[in-house]
Amino acid sequence: MTDPAAMSARPRIYLAGPEVFLPDPVEAGKTKQRLCDEAGFAGMYPLDASLDLDGLDKHAQAELISSGNEALMRSCDLLIANLTPFRGVSADVGTAFEVGFMRALGRPVLGYANTTGLYKARCEDFRATAALSFDCDAADVEIEDFELAENLMIAVAIAASGSRLIVHDVAPGTQMTDLAGFRACLAEAARLLFR
Repeated sequence: MTDPAAMSARPRIYLAGPEVFLPDPVEAGKTKQRLCDEAGFAGMYPLDASLDLDGLDKHAQAELISSGNEALMRSCDLLIANLTPFRGVSADVGTAFEVGFMRALGRPVLGYANTTGLYKARCEDFRATAALSFDCDAADVEIEDFELAENLMIAVAIAASGSRLIVHDVAPGTQMTDLAGFRACLAEAARLLFR
């Protein structure tokens, strides 16, 4: 991965999203970093941190990863999040945390989702087809309906940053790898930071 010290003169973007779970997360990060570099930014991918997890139990590993990601976010000027639904109707929960963390730091948050379906419609589809024993959804539980593509806290955080959640549909099987929305976020980042 790219050396963070070598890129300190350029605005640093924290690259949030579930790509860290893909079969080749390092390559996914390198691709996004290359696009950032071409746009004049330094892309900081969470796998950048060289964490030594050897000999640590699972809880200690989790704590080290969490503190490393928080430190990396603190070193960044803004965040771009892949908010494509992951393991449910909404964005990856770790990514949602990172959006909130950066927003609490007062940094701009940008995001994209490789689906155009509204949050309410996705919830209704899920409710009609899924019966997970551990899920607490029920017919009498309200579904948020603000005609937004994601939970209002995420969509409003992005709007408050001066942008919008960028959504578009992609070919089946490319939801986690299509980068058109990411490229659009880079253009938004340039508009916000270089105007």
